[in-house]
Amino acid sequence: MLFFKKSTPPPPTEEKVIIEKKEEKEIIFSKAVKAGKRIYYLDVKKDRRDDLFIAITESKKKSTGEDGQFSFEKHKIFLYKEDFDKFEEALSDVLGYIRTSKAELESKSKEKENSSAENTL
Repeated sequence: MLFFKKSTPPPPTEEKVIIEKKEEKEIIFSKAVKAGKRIYYLDVKKDRRDDLFIAITESKKKSTGEDGQFSFEKHKIFLYKEDFDKFEEALSDVLGYIRTSKAELESKSKEKENSSAENTL
Protein backbone atom coordinates (compact mmCIF):
# COMPACT_ATOMS: atom_id res chain seq x y z
CA MET A 1 0.00 0.00 0.00
CA LEU A 2 1.34 3.41 -1.00
CA PHE A 3 0.87 6.51 1.05
CA PHE A 4 0.99 9.88 -0.56
CA LYS A 5 1.99 12.96 1.26
CA LYS A 6 -0.60 15.68 1.19
CA SER A 7 0.81 18.37 -1.03
CA THR A 8 1.16 21.75 0.56
CA PRO A 9 1.89 24.90 -1.34
CA PRO A 10 5.46 26.08 -1.09
CA PRO A 11 6.10 28.90 1.37
CA PRO A 12 6.06 32.36 -0.18
CA THR A 13 9.38 33.61 -1.36
CA GLU A 14 10.98 36.45 0.56
CA GLU A 15 10.51 38.74 -2.43
CA LYS A 16 6.77 38.05 -2.56
CA VAL A 17 6.38 38.71 1.19
CA ILE A 18 8.22 42.03 0.90
CA ILE A 19 6.06 43.11 -2.05
CA GLU A 20 2.86 42.20 -0.17
CA LYS A 21 3.96 44.18 2.89
CA LYS A 22 4.80 47.20 0.75
CA GLU A 23 1.38 47.06 -0.88
CA GLU A 24 -0.32 46.98 2.53
CA LYS A 25 1.59 50.06 3.60
CA GLU A 26 1.27 52.03 0.38
CA ILE A 27 1.00 55.74 1.07
CA ILE A 28 -1.48 57.48 -1.24
CA PHE A 29 -0.93 61.03 0.06
CA SER A 30 1.25 62.45 2.82
CA LYS A 31 2.03 65.65 4.72
CA ALA A 32 4.81 66.16 7.27
CA VAL A 33 4.79 68.72 10.07
CA LYS A 34 8.15 69.51 11.69
CA ALA A 35 7.95 70.62 15.33
CA GLY A 36 11.33 70.83 17.06
CA LYS A 37 12.68 67.33 17.65
CA ARG A 38 9.39 65.84 16.52
CA ILE A 39 7.95 65.24 13.09
CA TYR A 40 4.29 64.42 12.57
CA TYR A 41 3.40 62.44 9.45
CA LEU A 42 -0.19 62.49 8.23
CA ASP A 43 -0.48 59.68 5.70
CA VAL A 44 -3.46 58.55 3.66
CA LYS A 45 -3.23 54.79 3.13
CA LYS A 46 -5.32 51.96 1.70
CA ASP A 47 -6.28 48.90 3.68
CA ARG A 48 -6.69 45.42 2.22
CA ARG A 49 -10.26 46.22 1.13
CA ASP A 50 -9.12 49.40 -0.67
CA ASP A 51 -10.72 51.64 1.97
CA LEU A 52 -8.78 54.80 2.73
CA PHE A 53 -7.67 55.63 6.26
CA ILE A 54 -5.35 58.13 7.95
CA ALA A 55 -2.20 57.09 9.79
CA ILE A 56 -0.81 59.80 12.07
CA THR A 57 2.76 59.10 13.18
CA GLU A 58 4.72 61.08 15.74
CA SER A 59 8.44 60.51 15.25
CA LYS A 60 10.73 61.83 17.97
CA LYS A 61 14.51 61.88 17.67
CA LYS A 62 16.22 60.43 20.76
CA SER A 63 19.91 60.26 21.58
CA THR A 64 21.06 56.72 22.38
CA GLY A 65 24.41 57.58 23.93
CA GLU A 66 27.44 59.79 24.03
CA ASP A 67 28.77 58.49 20.73
CA GLY A 68 26.42 60.74 18.75
CA GLN A 69 24.07 57.97 17.70
CA PHE A 70 20.34 58.44 17.81
CA SER A 71 17.13 56.55 17.23
CA PHE A 72 13.53 57.46 16.59
CA GLU A 73 10.66 56.80 18.97
CA LYS A 74 7.42 56.41 17.01
CA HIS A 75 3.78 56.50 18.03
CA LYS A 76 0.92 55.85 15.61
CA ILE A 77 -2.79 56.54 15.50
CA PHE A 78 -5.05 55.12 12.81
CA LEU A 79 -8.27 56.91 11.86
CA TYR A 80 -10.87 55.17 9.75
CA LYS A 81 -13.44 56.93 7.59
CA GLU A 82 -16.36 56.07 9.87
CA ASP A 83 -14.68 58.15 12.60
CA PHE A 84 -13.54 61.15 10.50
CA ASP A 85 -16.50 63.41 11.33
CA LYS A 86 -16.34 62.74 15.08
CA PHE A 87 -12.57 63.21 15.15
CA GLU A 88 -12.70 66.40 13.08
CA GLU A 89 -15.39 67.88 15.34
CA ALA A 90 -13.51 66.98 18.53
CA LEU A 91 -10.22 68.36 17.18
CA SER A 92 -11.93 71.58 16.11
CA ASP A 93 -13.52 71.94 19.56
CA VAL A 94 -10.20 71.39 21.33
CA LEU A 95 -8.32 73.84 19.10
CA GLY A 96 -11.08 76.42 19.52
CA TYR A 97 -10.97 76.03 23.29
CA ILE A 98 -7.19 76.50 23.38
CA ARG A 99 -7.33 79.57 21.14
CA THR A 100 -10.13 81.14 23.19
CA SER A 101 -8.47 80.30 26.52
CA LYS A 102 -5.13 81.65 25.32
CA ALA A 103 -6.74 84.95 24.27
CA GLU A 104 -8.54 85.21 27.64
CA LEU A 105 -5.34 84.46 29.58
CA GLU A 106 -3.38 87.04 27.60
CA SER A 107 -6.12 89.61 28.21
CA LYS A 108 -6.16 88.91 31.97
CA SER A 109 -2.35 89.04 32.08
CA LYS A 110 -2.35 92.48 30.41
CA GLU A 111 -5.03 93.71 32.84
CA LYS A 112 -2.87 92.60 35.79
CA GLU A 113 0.19 94.32 34.32
CA ASN A 114 -1.77 97.55 33.80
CA SER A 115 -3.23 97.36 37.30
CA SER A 116 0.21 96.76 38.83
CA ALA A 117 1.68 99.66 36.85
CA GLU A 118 -1.11 102.01 38.03
CA ASN A 119 -0.62 100.99 41.68
CA THR A 120 3.11 101.73 41.56
CA LEU A 121 2.58 105.25 40.22
